[in-house]
Amino acid sequence: MNSTDPNHAPLRDVAQNPEATARYLADVQRVLLDIGRSLEALALETRVHCRDTHVEGDRWYDAWLRAQPVERALKDVLRHVEGVTKGLEKSAFKRRAHDEAVANTAKKRKEKELEKRRKNAPPLQAAQQNPPQQGGQGLNSGYGGPTSIYDLGDRESA
Repeated sequence: MNSTDPNHAPLRDVAQNPEATARYLADVQRVLLDIGRSLEALALETRVHCRDTHVEGDRWYDAWLRAQPVERALKDVLRHVEGVTKGLEKSAFKRRAHDEAVANTAKKRKEKELEKRRKNAPPLQAAQQNPPQQGGQGLNSGYGGPTSIYDLGDRESA
């Protein structure tokens, strides 16, 4: 597509291809990891400077107390950068899984339809394979005896 095209979206081609998406997200992740390393160095230098800045009349822990909010803010930024890099990696895997799921959907639907037809079909095959026994019940079926002690009337005891 041409960049003069009004419908041109710069990342449309990347979004349509899972491999291109993974490459793009890996590039962004590399940049963020570099930024994270720079922020770690900045946090360390800021910590040293802020804790070393004393004012006349300070107790020994006053500089430390003043430095805590600054250190905490930089630590939060580092944690968020780490979370974003992990999220980028997870997104690349989810994108690939999406394409695989789309590719397998038609096959799964056909399998479900066949299974549904098998369940709803009359049991002709089962009736042909096991024809019912004629001439009454088997010798030891367990059914057909008295159902309560009051039905024992005509039975002979052993």
